[in-house]
Amino acid sequence: MRKEAVHTKDAPSPAGAYSQGVVAGGFLYTAGFGPQDPRTGATPERVADQTRQVLQNIRAVLAERGLGLDDVVKVTVHLQDLRRDFAEFDSAYRPFFAEPRPVRTTVGSDLMDILVEIDVVAVLPG
Repeated sequence: MRKEAVHTKDAPSPAGAYSQGVVAGGFLYTAGFGPQDPRTGATPERVADQTRQVLQNIRAVLAERGLGLDDVVKVTVHLQDLRRDFAEFDSAYRPFFAEPRPVRTTVGSDLMDILVEIDVVAVLPG
């Protein structure tokens, strides 16, 4: 199987040995993105604002291959405090995805100084 890395300056650079995205087998898989602004490095404080920034970062990676959030079929979400932040997260998340929304798994995780991290799988055309 052939795989191809996807990279954009419009999303945060990897903090370790991984790609922003990889194309393989008809899909684009993204890394887990945090809420850092790719230009300033700033991180919003509230989970809703962090969620919006994360999805903007993911949208930038998808755009490198001509894709958008409508091409996403699977979303995995990590929340630092699942019980406290789920409702606010979900409210910020909803406007980014049209019906039929992608499947989603949301879990509580021990994150490094952020409240939300998200990765997605998107279908390539054809």
